[in-house]
Amino acid sequence: MTPVETPPLPDYDREARLFWGLRRRVLSAHFNQLMTTARFRTLLVVLLSTLFWAGLFALFYGGFEFLVRFVGKPGAQNHALTVRFVFHLFFASLNVMLIFSAGIILYSGLFSSPETRFLLTTPARAERIVVHKFQEAVLFSSWGFFLLASPMIVAYGLVAEASWGYFVLFLPFIVAFVFIPCSLGAILCLAIVYRLPRFRTGVLAIAALGAILWAGQSIWVTVRSPQEKLFGSEWFQETLRRFQFTQNEWLPSSWLCNGLLEAAQPTPLSGVQRLSELPIVQALMYLVLSATTAQVCQFAVVLLGKRWFRTAYSQLECRPRRRRKARLAIVDRGAELLLSPLSRPIRLLLMKDWRLLRRDPVQWTQFLIFFGLLGLYFLNVDRFNNPGSDISYLTWVNMVSFLNLAVVGLILSTFTTRFIFPMISLEGRRFWVLGLMPVKRETIVWSKFIFAAIGSLGPCSLLILLSDLMLRVSTLVVVVHQLTTVLLCLGLSSIAVGLGATMPNFREPSPSKIAAGFGGTLNLVLSALYIMAIVVLTALPCHFYLIAGSSPMHETFINPKSLRLWLIGGTAASVVVGALATIIPLKRGIAAFNKLELY
Repeated sequence: MTPVETPPLPDYDREARLFWGLRRRVLSAHFNQLMTTARFRTLLVVLLSTLFWAGLFALFYGGFEFLVRFVGKPGAQNHALTVRFVFHLFFASLNVMLIFSAGIILYSGLFSSPETRFLLTTPARAERIVVHKFQEAVLFSSWGFFLLASPMIVAYGLVAEASWGYFVLFLPFIVAFVFIPCSLGAILCLAIVYRLPRFRTGVLAIAALGAILWAGQSIWVTVRSPQEKLFGSEWFQETLRRFQFTQNEWLPSSWLCNGLLEAAQPTPLSGVQRLSELPIVQALMYLVLSATTAQVCQFAVVLLGKRWFRTAYSQLECRPRRRRKARLAIVDRGAELLLSPLSRPIRLLLMKDWRLLRRDPVQWTQFLIFFGLLGLYFLNVDRFNNPGSDISYLTWVNMVSFLNLAVVGLILSTFTTRFIFPMISLEGRRFWVLGLMPVKRETIVWSKFIFAAIGSLGPCSLLILLSDLMLRVSTLVVVVHQLTTVLLCLGLSSIAVGLGATMPNFREPSPSKIAAGFGGTLNLVLSALYIMAIVVLTALPCHFYLIAGSSPMHETFINPKSLRLWLIGGTAASVVVGALATIIPLKRGIAAFNKLELY
């Protein structure tokens, strides 16, 4: 029997052209699908992203104008030190975020993607598959970096009246920079899976926990100084010294910052002896350094992917599976005890969702990170003011307390959009199991609502209470804040569950893609509008009522009785809006879910 000859592999250039052609076709098909079936959603996402960019630009522009007004004009020593510190600290933080983000995205793309399984059956080289997925990881992890960094760079260039070279070079600088931390993240991902296939989750968890503890400790040390020294010259000098490591010349973020700051300087008309001393030439040298380092890092990804990828993939897929003992964890027993007053069907569904949450570190770690940072801020919020008894101090306290309430609500809305809204859709693939149970469909919807409301009410109420205690607000404000927190948790949970039942997506297994769809975008917009309505209805009457009681002219210009009625009316209106936002989405969601054909 004559052996079958294996056809030769295509050369590297042809293989690269094939993969780029595949990417172009996929992007073209995806764009045509968006324009055909989801044009409104796409335009809404673009509009919201543009508004977000404009808001960040206005914030950075105002901050740099503040530096020019109170610290010094561009060129002054204090101004240069402050701007350099801000740039280095900002981009060093984003450097670490890009490493983790690229590594996590590449892991899901290389080792958990059906496309990778298909590509491994083709005669494609291992390094080409790694490069293909690495390019996707760079794209998905760098768009957020560009959205955060570009408004600050443009705002500083306009305030500092930078030269034309600054605006021409900032985009090549960003492109060259993002490849370096993304390559480091990809190398770490390949190394962990290749060397530690069994302990990869523990290694990542320890690294993430270490980064969180280090960041928390740095923030705590920065704000723990005596209140009278906070934001003073000694405090700034100590802060500059503590974060001096971010300006290390070996960091890629330092090359980006130094290159941009050099490009922002005006070209001197005289006094320059050599061409290399020109600021624009110095900026180009930093750009060349960043670009060549990015090329070397990408070459390292290709080389290590060629040597490690197939072995790492085989080790991960063929690792021995350990049998888990069927036992009830202590936290599950505590949850069952807390849910004992509820009916048995709802309790069983709630326990199922609780165990899914507990076994998914991606969800609860994000929750802990965001709310932990908020708690750290609330513990030190009283250090950023000058206590007194005048109206300006009361105005500051009331404004900050209600802003804290709005921030907690907005963060909660992102979590309900990301994790609560997709819950109904994720039940579609296993709905046949629920269909065998003697449980009504509306019970499933109610269980999701109770799970979201109970899970969000405890942390949010404690955070708001901590903020009020640190600000030393009156008992009336504490009661109003707790009532508002209850309304926000119930309303946001109902909106997410109701829209998730009305517009489910049973074909998509990824909750992040479900949340990024039209229904998730609509849920986020409606949640933001609801938060604004509730906070305004409770904040304004309470604010003017407290200010009027402290003003010596309140009897002349403000009638206390009308303010009391206004306070009661605003609270009653917020309760009515909260009740409508809780009842209507749930009612519509249950009606739509009962009509769905899931079999």
